[in-house]
Amino acid sequence: MNTNKYNILPTQDGFYGNYGGQYLPEELKAEFQKIADTFLYYKDDKDFNIELDDLLKNYAGRPSPVYFAKNLSQKYGVSIYLKREDLNHTGAHKINHSLGEALLAKKMGKTKLIAETGAGQHGVAIATAAAIMGLDCDIYMGEIDIKKEKPNVDRMKILGANIISVTSGTKTLKEAVDEAFIAYSKEYK
Repeated sequence: MNTNKYNILPTQDGFYGNYGGQYLPEELKAEFQKIADTFLYYKDDKDFNIELDDLLKNYAGRPSPVYFAKNLSQKYGVSIYLKREDLNHTGAHKINHSLGEALLAKKMGKTKLIAETGAGQHGVAIATAAAIMGLDCDIYMGEIDIKKEKPNVDRMKILGANIISVTSGTKTLKEAVDEAFIAYSKEYK
């Protein structure tokens, strides 16, 4: 029985139809293959999916409610419904994949999540997932973004994440992504 209700399968090169792909430094390809192999192993695992579904429902608040926007509907003469992803724990859809990634990392025996963020919502979600899973968390963020997004930085710190300020280049997300990949390659050599 296929317990994976999401049924998403990329090609060997990481493509989902015309989208996706893997563009990785050579030194990270083997590690990312381990991640892909672990995903393929667990994606149909009943216990893994039960645990993930429980986290999504009881921790993140999935499925997100659909709200009938009465005033907007009346104004435009149509029925308008809004999917309320903002009501998920952490205030965004990003918690959905973050919980799955953290659970998969734990199954792989990892003890730390390494991520990057720009505006901070992805960082908050990853920090939240790391906290619930008992994992350490390093989040790379550009120095400029840290200043602009102080409330999200504070949330990440409260959740126990270590925020690493990136001061190279534009001091924004682009360099934070690069630094996170560099840190990951050093962590899992």
